[in-house]
Amino acid sequence: MSRVGRLPIPVSSGVVVEWKNNHIIVSGPKGKLERDLYPGMELEISKDQIIVRPPQSRDPLFRGLYGLTRTLVYNMVQGVTEGFEKQLEVQGVGYRAQVENNKLTLQVGYSHPVEYQPPEGITLETPKPTQIKVRGINKELVGATAAELRRIRKPEPYKGKGVRLTGEKIRLKAGKTGASAKK
Repeated sequence: MSRVGRLPIPVSSGVVVEWKNNHIIVSGPKGKLERDLYPGMELEISKDQIIVRPPQSRDPLFRGLYGLTRTLVYNMVQGVTEGFEKQLEVQGVGYRAQVENNKLTLQVGYSHPVEYQPPEGITLETPKPTQIKVRGINKELVGATAAELRRIRKPEPYKGKGVRLTGEKIRLKAGKTGASAKK
């Protein structure tokens, strides 16, 4: 029995949950999310909470899917009520980011600016030229978008220049020491 899967999912007022034929629809103040759940998983929906029930089968597959299903439904409920956000930093001399019409333009050391159009449901903000905020109601999509932006210019290991998640620690390598040691 999964310890995570047993926990009930609190549902605040204003959130509507519909479930039929292994398809769940969660609507709330921030938007609407849909997802197909693994066949066999059962949801017990009441006014203020959702409980995930695994099938009675002893198949080990369901033991793993039990906690996952609960987490996916929890993230949907949290997304339509509060939303999700990831922050990125742009570090390097002359490196900067700018958003116009929800299109991000990055200048990160290439000979040309890199333009990025986010997927539908994602909004990008740049409170500072060296900071990017990725917001949305789908946790998977917010994380995938942040990973794509980081992939445009990964932090390099010698000076740490590039796009990184806020708070991410980059292990810097020592540079060449042979030339200075001989003098």
